[in-house]
Amino acid sequence: MGEHDLNRRQFIKTVGVASVAAAAMSLPFVKANASDTRFQGKTLRLLTWSDDTGLAALRNIAATFEAKYGCKVIADRTGSTSEMVAKLKAGGDRPQYDIITLAGVGAEGLAAADLLEKPDLNRIPNLVDVPEKYRTGANGHGIGYLLWCNSLVYSTRTQTEAPTSYAALWDAELAPNIFLPPPNWTEAMDLIIIAAKLAGGDEHNIEPGFKKLAELKDRVVTLGENPNQIAELFRTGSLDMGGLYAPAFFPKQIRDPNYGLGATFGMKEGFYTDLMLSVMPKNRPGDTDLAYAFINHSLDPLVQGKMAEDIYNGPVNAKAIISAEARKSPFILTPEQIADKAIMHDNAFLATVHDQWIRRYTEIFSS
Repeated sequence: MGEHDLNRRQFIKTVGVASVAAAAMSLPFVKANASDTRFQGKTLRLLTWSDDTGLAALRNIAATFEAKYGCKVIADRTGSTSEMVAKLKAGGDRPQYDIITLAGVGAEGLAAADLLEKPDLNRIPNLVDVPEKYRTGANGHGIGYLLWCNSLVYSTRTQTEAPTSYAALWDAELAPNIFLPPPNWTEAMDLIIIAAKLAGGDEHNIEPGFKKLAELKDRVVTLGENPNQIAELFRTGSLDMGGLYAPAFFPKQIRDPNYGLGATFGMKEGFYTDLMLSVMPKNRPGDTDLAYAFINHSLDPLVQGKMAEDIYNGPVNAKAIISAEARKSPFILTPEQIADKAIMHDNAFLATVHDQWIRRYTEIFSS
């Protein structure tokens, strides 16, 4: 993956320092009294997303961590991985943060700049329940804490059932008006591969994919840079289907029947995932044991399940606790679905083709 991944959430505005206590007020599983006082009175400084994923992390990870240990989490939030990278680099050898949660490509850049500590995996006991491919990233400098998962998004007004194959995008009667991801998003790379596979090729025989994508040209309403705009187009009946796109972009709208917005991970071909990471800057200001405890807490089975239910990201812990009610939802992922259907990006391969593929994709949908 390349620089485009650093900016794929750039549309979200920076909102500043967050109150973790305020973010947690409505959560029934936050206990008022700390059950472990080892870190009583200590402070951990966190940098995370300013979008709904970041707010969910404050509710489900940071607030419950404070409640468990009697410590304080001070959270700064920003809208893109590139801004997170810039913030850490600006601090030089005196970083402001103990933990940063960000996309893998950002962690790779920070690791290459020698700004990250390589965690001791033996100090993160919950990793034992995380499949090996989701445990670490950025050459061992990051710990996986959730999966950013992409799916098909569809109108519940025009679709009586959730699509079960990406081939639904090519069904003009089922979905006359569609949207696709922008060319500089990783989701576009995945869509190219899916198109190729549907046409009998694959990522190493990609030409059938571009030919099949061209079949969609006349039905594409927009290449969806802005999730809020996409949600509004569904609300007004202007879209029938689209993807690849993450339901995590629409947690409020999917719950609001006025939008008529649905999502599914039930495609027979599987679904693509990106591993999101927690990293520890070198020379961080806080307590090292506290930082490890926070990372370990983020992998707790209950915390992982709450994150999945709240924000529609995939849990990395294979023992994540998903409620019986949530398991009925087509857009809340279970560990079983992830084990069966999740497809990890081949980042090294995509880096070799991504410029060429972006150009071809752009040519198809801009002419």
